[in-house]
Amino acid sequence: MVRNDILCDVKLAAILVTSASFAALPGVAASIDATVKDARGAPLEDAVVWAIAKAPLPARPKREAAIEQVNKQFSPLVTVVQAGTQVIFPNRDEIRHHVYSFSTPKTFEIKLYAGMPAAPVVFDKPGEVVLGCNIHDNMIAYLYVVETPFFAKSGKDGRARIEGLPAGDYDVHAWHYGQAAAVDSRPARLRGEESAGAAFAITTKAQPPRPNPK
Repeated sequence: MVRNDILCDVKLAAILVTSASFAALPGVAASIDATVKDARGAPLEDAVVWAIAKAPLPARPKREAAIEQVNKQFSPLVTVVQAGTQVIFPNRDEIRHHVYSFSTPKTFEIKLYAGMPAAPVVFDKPGEVVLGCNIHDNMIAYLYVVETPFFAKSGKDGRARIEGLPAGDYDVHAWHYGQAAAVDSRPARLRGEESAGAAFAITTKAQPPRPNPK
């Protein structure tokens, strides 16, 4: 288990370095500041916000991602990745897990394992992927796949900031795992080092509570 933990730490460190390098790319200083609230005006945490350029842009390196299992729950609850991204699923618990999804964008399973799985999972189609554990029914997480490198996730204050966008016209989208219906996009025009805003109000349905370990 110690060796597996070391491998997990090494791979997670590589992911952090890749993400930091992506954020530091020169010459792309524009940003979008989004606010996401529910129908009552309360901030929505863990909403995914992404921007689709209306004109073709040069390809960008994909940010890697990791979804851990800690204390019989997934961490983080919500993850967003660009289509084609490899995602690793480190198991930090002393027990084995069986990760799976039946969602249309990605059906897969990683059968009972401890530590680091043999290979990452590639999510190559856009949309919502609901994750579960075949051993622990209380475990649930959400992964949303987008077709752009420009995305962010809202914090407790309902705010999400997308950085490093080239100047141009964009459609800004939002999604939340508890939404009752699809959310209309918002236009954004960026020039030079400008910052644009985008506000979303999402009606949520009755949704499962955030998972707790049993």
